[in-house]
Amino acid sequence: MGFMLPKIKKVSGIFRTKLSKFLVCRDHHCINCGTCMAVCPTGVHQRPDGYKRTKPPEHDKCIGFDCLKTDTCCVRHCPRGALKLELDPLWETLGDARWPADLIKATWHQGGTGELPPSYYNYETGQSEGGFDCLHFKYPELSSESSINNDEIDTSLELNKRSFGPKITLPIPIYGGGMSFGSIGLSVMLARAKAAQAWQTFFSTGEGGYPEELAPYDDYIITQVATGLFGVSEETLQRVRFMEFKYAQGAKPGLGGHLLGDKNTSLVAKLREAVPGTSLFSPFPFHSVYSVEDHKKHVDWIKAINPNILVAVKVSTPTDIDMVAVGSYYAGAHIINLDGGYGGTGAAPEIAKKNIAMPIEYAIPKVHKFLSAEGIRDDITLIASGGIRSALDVAKSIALGADGVVIGTAELIALGCVRCGNCERGRGCPRGIATTDPELSPLINSEWGAQRIINMYAAWRKYWVRLLKKLGLKSFKELRGRMDLLDYVNSNNQEIKNKSCKV
Repeated sequence: MGFMLPKIKKVSGIFRTKLSKFLVCRDHHCINCGTCMAVCPTGVHQRPDGYKRTKPPEHDKCIGFDCLKTDTCCVRHCPRGALKLELDPLWETLGDARWPADLIKATWHQGGTGELPPSYYNYETGQSEGGFDCLHFKYPELSSESSINNDEIDTSLELNKRSFGPKITLPIPIYGGGMSFGSIGLSVMLARAKAAQAWQTFFSTGEGGYPEELAPYDDYIITQVATGLFGVSEETLQRVRFMEFKYAQGAKPGLGGHLLGDKNTSLVAKLREAVPGTSLFSPFPFHSVYSVEDHKKHVDWIKAINPNILVAVKVSTPTDIDMVAVGSYYAGAHIINLDGGYGGTGAAPEIAKKNIAMPIEYAIPKVHKFLSAEGIRDDITLIASGGIRSALDVAKSIALGADGVVIGTAELIALGCVRCGNCERGRGCPRGIATTDPELSPLINSEWGAQRIINMYAAWRKYWVRLLKKLGLKSFKELRGRMDLLDYVNSNNQEIKNKSCKV
């Protein structure tokens, strides 16, 4: 492809509080003998030149309870018994079952370094006891990993498999999901745009219009046409290579988008041509689309405005999602984006996220199989989204039958999101991410944020190379639809062969 991987640059977090998984506690019995510095291989204990006393332990570097079993354990070697290792009591306060503390911290680490986290962090799965967390890869007993070189691994994604429209190939099987100006601030949108440019992929503006500051990144932006038609214009459709119809969002199917008045600032309202301070609710569905024929008219309308545009259709996952997907194919779409219910920010109603849409791990193989049976699977790109959190989740989605995925929340985690769930409030985001508040938004610098997202995807790509080699495969194209490589293991560790594939 001739693509040069983006440059990794280590960037620290912008918040002074460093939450650690483990605490190395040093009490008053310490005599500053330096034994702990001598034995610790990770640099938890340090005494700078000229200092008589050892600095407080750098808890973030501690590998945890596994260290107690080694010969390099500071606790075991301390001659005064002044050291104790324990779990940080604040650790369990971070995150939730889908995004537990380990996964959040690991994503912060990847965003800061571009490297895979230490093994004592679980950076692959959550603790939901369902969904992707119960899917596991089966690795061949006689793996051909050693016979495949890293430069032979192909992680690319072909966005357009149809005979018409632009031919675009991404170096990684990912593009950024829709987050509107209003749901997030301009600095975060710019960070996502710059990261998309670096990776030669895309990110979606969401249903909030197209801020003029994004113009330099037109070639890497997806402009979204949603049911509220906020910010939609012929001019913005003509300046991009990729657009997306949002018919439904998996986190709140049947409800349409909503932006509460607290976040509808004067700048947001100007872009959406609305009244500041009023809550904005999008209808559901498009009231001009009630059939495949109506859907085709929508697609034809976009192509009349911009004949060279790539068209994606974002839908939630009802029980007849296979028929919806076929309808989008015959309507002329290039991409079908299945959006499951695990995604969404803290602004999405819990009752909608947990009770309406079909779980994405069931929807992907259902659509993949149906499109294959119809003989059109290789003529359309199938994208999955809705709660895909890690590099392993991406690989599982592809093994279930998707060509690629859309990422949203993970990018925000890389920027420092703590999953507090206050996204719907104007001043609810303490880290300046999901807000347009003029005092909070400047907490995020777009250059810093872009590098964090670039780094995270660099770490993910390293993981994919290792995973594909372990599976004896050279590309994601070979992995697509390989449900035979997956097993479902429930919370009781009972293995159920290919449960997620029997839709």
